Amino acid sequence: MTIRLESIILTLFLLLFITASVFCQVTLPKLVSDGMVLQRDTDVKIWGWASKGEKVSIHFMGSTYKTTANANGEWEVILSDMKAGGPYEMQIDASNSITIKDILIGDVWVCSGQSNMGLSMGSLREVYKDEIAHMDNPFIRQFFTFPGTNFKERQKDFRFGRWQHADSNSIRGLTAVGYFFAKSLYEKYKIPIGLISVSMGGSSAEAWISEESIKAFPIYREQLQRFKVDGYIERINKQDDERVGHWNRVLKQNDAGYKNPQQTWFDPELNVSDWETMQVPGYWADTKLGNVNGVVWFRKEIDISADLVGEPALIKLGRIVDCDTVFINGKFIGSIGSQYAPRAYKISDEVLKEGKNTIVLRVINYIRKGGFVPGKEYELSAGSGKINLEGEWKFKLGATAEPLEDRLFLGKIPSGLFNAGIAPVLNYKIKGVVWYQGESNTSRAFEHYDLFKLLIKDWRQNWRQGDFPFLYVQLPNFVEVNVERTQYDWAIFRESQLKALVIPNTGMAVTIDVGEYNDIHPKRKKPVGERLALAAQKAAYGEKNIVYSGPIYKSMKTDGNKIILSFTNVGSGLVAKDDKKLNCFEICGIDNKYFPAAAKIENDKIIVWSDKVAAPVAVRYAWANNPESANLYNREGLPASPFRTSELF
Repeated sequence: MTIRLESIILTLFLLLFITASVFCQVTLPKLVSDGMVLQRDTDVKIWGWASKGEKVSIHFMGSTYKTTANANGEWEVILSDMKAGGPYEMQIDASNSITIKDILIGDVWVCSGQSNMGLSMGSLREVYKDEIAHMDNPFIRQFFTFPGTNFKERQKDFRFGRWQHADSNSIRGLTAVGYFFAKSLYEKYKIPIGLISVSMGGSSAEAWISEESIKAFPIYREQLQRFKVDGYIERINKQDDERVGHWNRVLKQNDAGYKNPQQTWFDPELNVSDWETMQVPGYWADTKLGNVNGVVWFRKEIDISADLVGEPALIKLGRIVDCDTVFINGKFIGSIGSQYAPRAYKISDEVLKEGKNTIVLRVINYIRKGGFVPGKEYELSAGSGKINLEGEWKFKLGATAEPLEDRLFLGKIPSGLFNAGIAPVLNYKIKGVVWYQGESNTSRAFEHYDLFKLLIKDWRQNWRQGDFPFLYVQLPNFVEVNVERTQYDWAIFRESQLKALVIPNTGMAVTIDVGEYNDIHPKRKKPVGERLALAAQKAAYGEKNIVYSGPIYKSMKTDGNKIILSFTNVGSGLVAKDDKKLNCFEICGIDNKYFPAAAKIENDKIIVWSDKVAAPVAVRYAWANNPESANLYNREGLPASPFRTSELF
C-alpha cells in the first residue's frame, strides 16, 4: 500500500512539474522570429508571453536586457537606437531558451490593402521572368500572413506567418508591388528593407479601421455590432451554404449536358448540328440567347499536326465569367471557380492527337453577364506551335437559373481586419505604410475621403509613432462590362485619393496609365512599386531635390474663352507623352455641360478651350473610369493625376 501511495505521489509530482514547465515556456509573437527586420534609428520593442513573474533575459548585439513578466504573463524590453546592419542573433533566456537567427536592422514597411497589394510575383511570373530569374536579395525580406478576421477583440498575434527572403523560392507569396518598392529603396540607400504583408483580396476600407474610430460612421458601427453576436456568422454561413449548395445541385440536375449519361455534351462524338455559334471572346448576353444565368456549353474543333502531338501542351483561356470546366477529346483537363483567375491549364501528353481535337467548356455564370473577357489570351500551345482559339465556337444552353448573389464575405465587415491584421503589428516599430486598396469602395466613392482620412488617423494613433509616412496607390484606369457601376465612380474615387494629399506626410502613386480595361488586377506592378518608392524618398527619407510625383493640379484662371491651368510637380517640364496632342481634357460653362476640349502646353501651364464654350468656368482631365488616352506627364515620365477644377476642394 505504501509503495503504491508513493508511486501515485511521484506520478502527480511529475505531472505537476511537466505542467508547470509547459506553462512557463516563454513564447514570442510570429513577427519576432528568424529572418526578421527590425526598424533602425528608434526604440524597438521585443515582447512575448511567459508565466506570471517569470524573469526574462535578452542578449542582443553585446547587450543584455532583463525584464519580468507581469500579472498577465506579458513582458517586453526596449532596444535603443540601432543602426542598419546584420545579420545578427538574439538569445532569449527564461525557463526555456530561444535563439532568433538572421536578424537585420533596416526599414520596415507595412504593405496592406486588397488583392492588388497581395498580387504575388509568382502570379506574374510570365510578366517578370527576368526579375524573378535574378531575384536573390537577402536584404529584402517579407513577413507574410493571411490575417483572417476578428470582430470581438484585438488579436495579440497572427495565427500563422513567417519571414522570407526575396528570392525565387518565395515568389508565390511575395507582394509584387511591395517587392518593386523595396527593390527601388534598397538600390538607392543600401538599407535592409522588411515588408510586413498583411492584405486581403476584396476587402473594404472600413474593415481596416478600429472599432473605436469606426464609431464616426454609425452605419458601420451598427453593422459591426451584429457580427459580434455569438452564432451570427455561423448562422449566415450556414444559410449561404444551403443556398449556394441548393443552387448548384439544381443547376446540375437541370443541366441538359449531363441528362444523358450515355452521351454527355463533352463527348467528342456528340452531334452538335443544332448548336448556335458565338464569337469568342465575348458575352452570350450579346447573342440571341440573351442575358441568362446558369450553365452554357461551348465546343470548338481544332486540327493538330503530328509534330505537336506528345509535346508539352498548355491551353490558355483568358478570363471566364464565372466558373469553367475544360474537357479535351472527352478528358477532363481542369476547372477554375473564380472569374478573376487567369486560365492556363496544362495538358498531359496522351490527350492531344493528330488531326481533329475537340475542346469543350462548361461555363457557369452566377449573376450579370457570362462569357469570355475580351483582350485576353485564348490559345493552345504545344511544343513551339500555337493555335489561336479566338473566333467562332459552337454553344448551347445547358440550364438556366436565377441570379446567385454572393456569399457573406467577412473582409467587408467593419473592424474585422483591423483586429486580426493590424492589431498584432502595433507593437512592431515601422518606417511607414504602403497602401493599395479601394476597388471595393468605388461604389461608395463620395464617402471615401472621410473614410480614408479616418483610417490614416486611426493607424497613426494606434501605432503611437506620430505622423509616420503613409503612401498609397491612386486607382488605375479600369472598366469592366460585367461589373455594374456608374460612368464616373472610379473618377470620383480617384479624386478622393487626390484630396487626401492634404493629410500630412502622405504620398500618392498615380497609376492612371498602368491599368487594364478588362482586368481589375493589372499586371504592370513594377511602375507602381517604383512610383511609391519615389514618394517614399520624399515623405520618408527627406529627399529635397527629387521629382517624386507626376503633375498635380494647383489652380486655374480664365482668360476670355480659355482656362489656364497651373500645376505642382512639373519637374523639368510638362509634356504630352510621345509628342502627341494632349488628350482627355474637357471644359464647361456655367451650365456644367462638359465638351471635349483642345489643350496645349505653354510655359509649363496648360491652356484649355473649346469653340462650344464661350465663357468657360471649369475643366476636367481624364475624368472617366477608364481614360485610356490620358497623356499629360512631366519630363521625368510620371503621369499627371486626373482632376476636375470645380470639385477638388
